[in-house]
Amino acid sequence: MLNLVLHLDMSKRVLSFKRLPATVIWLGIASFFNDLSGEIVARALPLYLAGTLGVTFTLIGIIEGIADFTSSILKIFSGWYSDKTGKRKLITVIGYSMTAVARPLLYGVSSWGIPLVSRLTDRAGKGIRTSARDALIADSVDSRSRGKAFGFQRALDPFGAVIGSLVAAAAIFYLQGDAGIGEEATISTSTFNTLVLIATFPTIVGVLLIIFFVKQKRANPVENKIVMGAVKTVLGNKRFRYFLITIFIFSLGQSSDAFLVLRSQALGIAPAMIFIIFAMLNMVTTLSSYPFGSFSDNYSRRKIIRAAWLLYALVYAGFAFATEEWHAWGLFVAYGVFYGMTEGVQKALVADLVPEEHRGTAYGLFNATVGLAILPASIIAGILWEMFDHQAAFLYGASLAVVGSVMLSFVKFPHAK
Repeated sequence: MLNLVLHLDMSKRVLSFKRLPATVIWLGIASFFNDLSGEIVARALPLYLAGTLGVTFTLIGIIEGIADFTSSILKIFSGWYSDKTGKRKLITVIGYSMTAVARPLLYGVSSWGIPLVSRLTDRAGKGIRTSARDALIADSVDSRSRGKAFGFQRALDPFGAVIGSLVAAAAIFYLQGDAGIGEEATISTSTFNTLVLIATFPTIVGVLLIIFFVKQKRANPVENKIVMGAVKTVLGNKRFRYFLITIFIFSLGQSSDAFLVLRSQALGIAPAMIFIIFAMLNMVTTLSSYPFGSFSDNYSRRKIIRAAWLLYALVYAGFAFATEEWHAWGLFVAYGVFYGMTEGVQKALVADLVPEEHRGTAYGLFNATVGLAILPASIIAGILWEMFDHQAAFLYGASLAVVGSVMLSFVKFPHAK
């Protein structure tokens, strides 16, 4: 009976929704609009490059990898600078503004050069804003609500992607009709340009929301005159350092979702329906992020992350051997649960490990570690796909996920039971 009472009490705490600070809510709404735009661009671009412009998978992997690499490096410097100056909101605004400038550059492209510039600028904006934004969220709540706060932010982010996917699918249906839903369908130049225009406006809305509604908690600048001094201080934390090593190994197999787009098309899913399937994925992520984030405030964050990484391995193995369209639909549901279990929980764990005055630098190192691993991950996946086949690319990712989950078992973190 006592166990039942404890279980019911924990469930009540996990599912309860206490009012979050306004900063957390407005940053979540800004993320909603930014991801609404980003989903349209991120899914349409590889389809347009490969299907209409004839760009190779390897080159697509290089474009995505270089863009993520740029983002990763900037995350370290922006996180450190937000600690040094305390100007987390200003840095966040600059990052979102760069993304708002980058996406319209894709209008009228006819080769891979401009998309590379656009993706570099877009990801640079993400690199500048992400660590400062995450620190803003962590600074706004106490340790008992970190998982809940990051879970809320990670729920609104993919919900924007849901709406973006549905808008893009509707646009393709409207503009191309049956030509957008056949097995051999591609996104036409005029349709792609229309999607770029649609994607332009939500990013501007997101920037304006942060400027006028986000309020920063008064931050005390930290005397870290050089970035390497701050990095050395944060990496002196052995548990945090081990966590970075572990997540680097896992992320070496986490190639760009552009390859999932291309694999889905190869299974016979038309461009318009790919947006629908990603809308489903992001809706699953939306529905699972807040519960898992909140649950991690009362349970082991490590165990949740480890289970999610094993789920990722199963999903990628599934994509390696999938032969039917319906296989992809089921795998994308599981993939959405993986995102819901990890993104908010991992960021809450970073805040558990590092003191407040070094959070910007810590988030910079965390986000950079993931991004730096994704550079070779995307390039390796593209090369494996072209040299061998899609199975080699996906089984590579599945294998490293298993290795990462095993490594995660060897050290205990706060909230690890």
